[in-house]
Amino acid sequence: MLEIGSLIDGKYKILRVVGKGGMSVVYQAVNEKANKIWAIKEVRKDGVQNFEVVKQNLIVETELLKRFNHPNLPSIIDVIDSEDSFLIVMDYIEGNSLNKALETSGAQSQEDVIEWSKQLCDVLGYLHSRKPPVIYRDMKPANVMLKPDGNVSLIDFGTAREFKSSSVEDTTCLGTQGYAAPEQYGGHGQTDARTDIYCLGATMYHLVTGHNPSTPPYEMYPIRQWNPALSSGLEEIIIKCTQRNPNDRYQSCAELLYALDHYQDLDIENKKVQNLKWKTFLVSIILTIVMFVGAIGFKFGANAVTASTYDSLVNQAANTTETDSSLGLYKEAIEIEPSRFEAYTGILKVLMSDDLLTLDEYKEINGLVFKNEKGLISNDRSEFAALAKEIADDMFFCSDGEGILMSANWYKRVVDNTSNQADKDNANHLMTIANNYNNIGQMNNKGQMVIDAKEYFATLTNLVDYQYGDGTNILVPLQLYQFVANQLYDRNDFFGKGGVSEEEYNGLLNEIETKMASIEVSEIYLNNTERLRGYVDATKDQLNRARTSGLGRQPMTSEGVGG
Repeated sequence: MLEIGSLIDGKYKILRVVGKGGMSVVYQAVNEKANKIWAIKEVRKDGVQNFEVVKQNLIVETELLKRFNHPNLPSIIDVIDSEDSFLIVMDYIEGNSLNKALETSGAQSQEDVIEWSKQLCDVLGYLHSRKPPVIYRDMKPANVMLKPDGNVSLIDFGTAREFKSSSVEDTTCLGTQGYAAPEQYGGHGQTDARTDIYCLGATMYHLVTGHNPSTPPYEMYPIRQWNPALSSGLEEIIIKCTQRNPNDRYQSCAELLYALDHYQDLDIENKKVQNLKWKTFLVSIILTIVMFVGAIGFKFGANAVTASTYDSLVNQAANTTETDSSLGLYKEAIEIEPSRFEAYTGILKVLMSDDLLTLDEYKEINGLVFKNEKGLISNDRSEFAALAKEIADDMFFCSDGEGILMSANWYKRVVDNTSNQADKDNANHLMTIANNYNNIGQMNNKGQMVIDAKEYFATLTNLVDYQYGDGTNILVPLQLYQFVANQLYDRNDFFGKGGVSEEEYNGLLNEIETKMASIEVSEIYLNNTERLRGYVDATKDQLNRARTSGLGRQPMTSEGVGG
C-alpha cells in the first residue's frame, strides 16, 4: 500500500484510504501546487495473480474513460506505471456509494430511485451513442456514487467493452451475479445496450425494495410484493427491464428514460381513469362517424386544436415572468408536440436569462432534446442544427471548463446536421478545442505535450479569421474574441514554449483589436446593451494583459504549462 503522506510522481500527496477492493486500494490525494483533490487507484503487482492480464484490463478501462466527457462520469487525469504498482489518477468523487445508502437505511425512497435512474439512463445512453458503442455491463449500487448535491456518478469501468457488430457473443463472462443479464453468462448472444438496461432494472429493484438480487434465491419478485405502497407503474418498468429475452426489454435508454418520466401514467389506478376516458371518447367518436362529413370536420378540428394548444402554451410561457411557471408551460407544449422547436428554444432562453448555463440547467435541456432528438431531426434537420449550435455555444461561452468539455457533443450534432458550411467549419474548430480542453498545456507520462501548441494556436487563429454570418449578429464573434483573448493571456507561457513566435502571437492580438474596432463602429453604439458592452470591455482588458505579459520563456516542467 502507498504510505499516507508520501508524494507520488513528485506532485500527488497521499491523504487517506477511501476504499478497498479485491485487487485495488483507492486513496484520496492532493496536488498541493494546483490545490486540487484527486482519487488514486492502486493495483500492486505483487498482490495480483496474472498481473499483466489485469494491467491490460486497467489500460482498457483508462483509455475508455479518457475518451468520455459526461457530468456523471469521472475523468482520468494521469496513469503511472511504476516498478511495483499501477496507479490511475482520476476525479475524486465526494460522497458514498448507493450500496452504502442501502446498508445504512435500507430501501430508498421511490422518488430518489427514479431520479437516480434517470441520471443513469442519461449516462448509459451517452456510452451507447459512442462510436463504437460502449457497454458498461456492471451496473449495481456499489458502482454508483451518491454525491452531496444528490446527483450520482458512475464508477469502475473494469468490465466495460466496445460493442462489435461482427461478434455473435461475448468471449468473456463478466458482471455481477443477480444484476447481470442472461446474455452475460455466455451462450445467449452478445451483450449490447439492452444488457445495461437489464442491469439498471436489477439495480432499481434493489434500491427500491432493499432486497439484493445477488443473494439467494437470485430472483426478483414484483416490487409491490415487498411494499404495496410502491408505484405499479415503476413495477411495470422494472419487470420490462429485467426480461430474460433482450427483445422484450426497452430497446434503448431513451425509451426507458421516457417511461421513467411518465411512470405515473402506467399506474393501475391511472390506467382505470384513462380507460374510462377512452371509453367515453370512443362513444363520442362512434356518434361522430355516423356523419362522414362531421368525421372529416372532427379530424381537421382536432389537428387545429392541438396546434392551437401548443401555440397557446408557448405564448403563455413567453409572457410569463415567473421562471418555474414558464418552464412548466414549455414542457407541457413539448409533451403535446415533441418535434416542434419553439418550446425548446424558449426553455433555453429562460435558462440563459442570467447569461449563465449551469450544469443542472444543461441537464434539463439536454434531457428534453435527447429524448426527442430523432423526431426533431426528422421534422427539420437544419433547425435541429441551429438548436444544437445554440446549446453548444451556451455551454462553451456561458459555462465553466466542464461546460466547455460537454459542448463537444453538441458541436458534433451541428457538424452532422447543418448544410451551412460556415457553421460546420466553425463547429469543427470549437469541437476541437472542447475535446482537448483539459489537455491543453499538459504533458503525458513520457514528458511530451499532449496538445501541440502550434496546432492549438492555429485553431484560435481560424476562429478569429472566420466571417460570421452577414454581420448583423455580433454576439457570437464577440464571445469568440473574448475567449481567444483569454486563451492568449492565460496560456502565453504554453504558446511560448510550444514554438509560437512573438510575431505570430502579437499578430493575432492585433487582428482581434482590428475586428473589435470594426464591430464598435458599425454596431456597438447602435445596440446599446450591457451584455455586448461586457464582452467588448472584457476582451479589451484581456488584450492589454496579454500584451503586457508577452510570451513566457520559463523552462518546461513535467507538469506542463498554461492554464
